[in-house]
Amino acid sequence: MNIHHITHKTILAAVAIMAIPAAAIAAPTIVGSSSAPRTVSTASTTASCPRGWGSLPEANSRMSQAPVTTVRTGRHACFDRLVVELAGRPAAGYDVRYVKNVYTDGAGFLVPLRGGAKLQIVVRAPSYSSAGTTTYQPKNPKELTNVAGYSTFRQVASAGSFEGQTTIGLGVRARLPFRVFTLAGPGSDTRLVIDVAHHW
Repeated sequence: MNIHHITHKTILAAVAIMAIPAAAIAAPTIVGSSSAPRTVSTASTTASCPRGWGSLPEANSRMSQAPVTTVRTGRHACFDRLVVELAGRPAAGYDVRYVKNVYTDGAGFLVPLRGGAKLQIVVRAPSYSSAGTTTYQPKNPKELTNVAGYSTFRQVASAGSFEGQTTIGLGVRARLPFRVFTLAGPGSDTRLVIDVAHHW
């Protein structure tokens, strides 16, 4: 009877002892879970993103004879960027706005674009030199750059160059805020930059 009693108490004590380290091990796992760093990181990224952009048209009427030479795109933490490079100065004016559809310059043909919204980008500069030589002739006018995997961009397509200006269609995920500005360089060249945010 005494042996049975001791054995029973021993078993209960062993169970209790085993339960203590299990709880101790489980607690740090909950406190140190990866959800905390992700929350801090997201808040930090959101706070550092530019503010004050909008989705209304942005325009500058300045015309330039500096021809378009290339179009490229890039991904950033808060936005996707499209850059139009021009050979010379002054920096070209622009008209960038959301439209129902983008059409080719001159002929007026529809330019199909993927995405939930479409930006029409008019660069107030030609894609040919003063002698009439083409300065920008993309291999695939329907896909000026590869934007697969981008957060906001869905397609970049050419809409042609006519009467001293060049038009580009930009398909984006949704109607999101954007900004437009020009940069000098490299050298005597200039650039037109369009950034479209990942979120409002």
